Amino acid sequence: MLHIRDLVKIYPGPVAALKGVSLDIPQGLFGLLGPNGAGKSTLMNILSGLLEPTGGSVTLDGVDIVKDPRAVWSRLGYLPQDFGFYPSLNGAQMLDFLLRLKGVDAPQGRKKLVAELLERVNLTEAAKRKVKTYSGGMRQRLGIAQAIAGNPRLVIVDEPTAGLDPEERQRFYRILAELGRDRIVLLSTHIVEDIATLCPRFAVIRGGRCVTSGSTSEARNRLEGRVSEGIVTPEKLEEIRRSHRVTQAVLVEGSMFRTRVQGAPGSQPTGFVQVPATLEDVYFGVMDESRADDAAHAMNAA
Repeated sequence: MLHIRDLVKIYPGPVAALKGVSLDIPQGLFGLLGPNGAGKSTLMNILSGLLEPTGGSVTLDGVDIVKDPRAVWSRLGYLPQDFGFYPSLNGAQMLDFLLRLKGVDAPQGRKKLVAELLERVNLTEAAKRKVKTYSGGMRQRLGIAQAIAGNPRLVIVDEPTAGLDPEERQRFYRILAELGRDRIVLLSTHIVEDIATLCPRFAVIRGGRCVTSGSTSEARNRLEGRVSEGIVTPEKLEEIRRSHRVTQAVLVEGSMFRTRVQGAPGSQPTGFVQVPATLEDVYFGVMDESRADDAAHAMNAA
């Protein structure tokens, strides 16, 4: 279990990147959602022992990794958002180099371990190809191969599917789902689909605060009967915004908006139909509530 308590990070300025984040993250896949600049990467860097928090605590299976960040390094696999490679090396050479940097070896030798890891991420046939010829998805799979070397207890992946095509995204999903069977996998992303597909539990961070956390299925169930959808003109959309809580408006064919609203059952606009709630509905609803709370606090403080 990964316990995060009252985590604070203040950069010079001062800029508060984290404002008292507390989470309990069990074994399996856990999703961390939030927009760019929400504080997700700061949290990832603290959990990986790369950044010291201003306050708070983090323990992994009872070990305080804030006081002793080295304690987590041997138990950590990390795939950052921007993972660099040497393009002139082939896949096997690149992975071997990364394993040497991590100090990872195997009883039967590193060469055999490299082959096993490449097979696990379906890169065996590309082992001798130069990394500069790899697609984005292949590079991500090579990155996850180094992350899982040494059988880490905690695996952190930061925005792993950004820029991947649908086929590569599905392939990466299968790899992450397999990893989550026997370890803690923390998936940080702004792509709601990633969390909805993979994670039974999640949290949303906005402005350095955790604004909601819990079971993804329970979060969707709380919205059942409260979400409706319709396609409207721009003029009608503005009218609906004045009387209903619009959480999503997606342009359709360049002139209409597929609009989703949340409210009490039976209160939907004329012509709208009730639809099943999705994790996107949860996310947009939570973000809308958080912005409203911030506006109310600002008014009270003025």
